[in-house]
Amino acid sequence: MNFERLIDLDLSQPVWERFFSVAPLVLIGTREEGGGYDLAPKHMAMPLGWGNYFGFMCTPRHHTYQNVCRERVFTVSFPQPERVVLASLAAAPRCDDDSKPSLSALPTFPASVIDGVFFQNGYLFLECELDRIVDGFGENSLIAGKIIAARVREEAARLSDRDDGDLLVQMPLLVYLPPGRYATVERSFSFPFHSGFKQ
Repeated sequence: MNFERLIDLDLSQPVWERFFSVAPLVLIGTREEGGGYDLAPKHMAMPLGWGNYFGFMCTPRHHTYQNVCRERVFTVSFPQPERVVLASLAAAPRCDDDSKPSLSALPTFPASVIDGVFFQNGYLFLECELDRIVDGFGENSLIAGKIIAARVREEAARLSDRDDGDLLVQMPLLVYLPPGRYATVERSFSFPFHSGFKQ
């Protein structure tokens, strides 16, 4: 590798807009103070450890943060790639009266355990209870939840009689490429783990 070709990044600005990286794109569902429901796209989202925990980054300025603090639950929908335009409607700004009319175009269905909704055109659906909020990542916070219910579309489920290599052909994955692109994952390969590797 030619180290002379490395570019130093200016740390006075966030580095994340200077290159692409891979992230999931999820819709976080919360209950609004007036009783309605909000769906908000997040890409800084991930499993937290190997157990049934899931977290995402959010700012206290957003309704999602305020709703989770108040209701102490949230849903997570993983959209299918062919529904990315619909999913993007969840990012539309609020009106002067604080409403978000674009959400009426999103097909939803109710969660089974908590008071919440899911984006219908997803492949994985999680219901979470708030575990903790960790503030202090600049203006952002990590919202960590414990998964208390989970459902996956049959086409996306890993089954003993199905080859993992065929799974993404039937149910491709939507990934977000910050800052502002997306891709569809339709192929995968077995990772070359070293003999004796343990998680």
